[in-house]
Amino acid sequence: MAANASQSGTAPGCVIARESPLAADLDLLFARHHNAMHDGNTPPESIHMMPREALCAPQIAFYVLREDGAALGMGAIKTIAPGHGEIKSMHILAEARGRGLSRALLEAMIEAARAGGLGRLSLETGAQDVFAPARALYASAGFAEVPPFADYRPDPASIFMSRRV
Repeated sequence: MAANASQSGTAPGCVIARESPLAADLDLLFARHHNAMHDGNTPPESIHMMPREALCAPQIAFYVLREDGAALGMGAIKTIAPGHGEIKSMHILAEARGRGLSRALLEAMIEAARAGGLGRLSLETGAQDVFAPARALYASAGFAEVPPFADYRPDPASIFMSRRV
């Protein structure tokens, strides 16, 4: 994966770059992401969020979206097979939503995947209504529903999507 996935068109002061998921100033992002995934909308067996420490694995590229230095968003790409990556842990702080930051982060990660030699990106997201905005974002970026991939199994609480990069 490319070391940086900078997007200058996001908003003034916004930068998207590859970073360590262990940075202390990412605590709020990880806490909010954890709380959103464990909010009671998704059965526990259908939560596929990776632990923070696991995002340090060599097959994972972790990205942070910052505005004027403040971490507002994060996402990761895990290489799951030669030429195939999975988007993991994508999250934008609620107070920063509605400004196109999710789209900018997703586009930066797609470009990083392409630059890193991946030919396909896939993802798992929730089937519940609370995940409708995420599914709409992914669909608008060219992701289409597919059967479960990698180690996933059919799950009524999950939607699987994929696209060529």
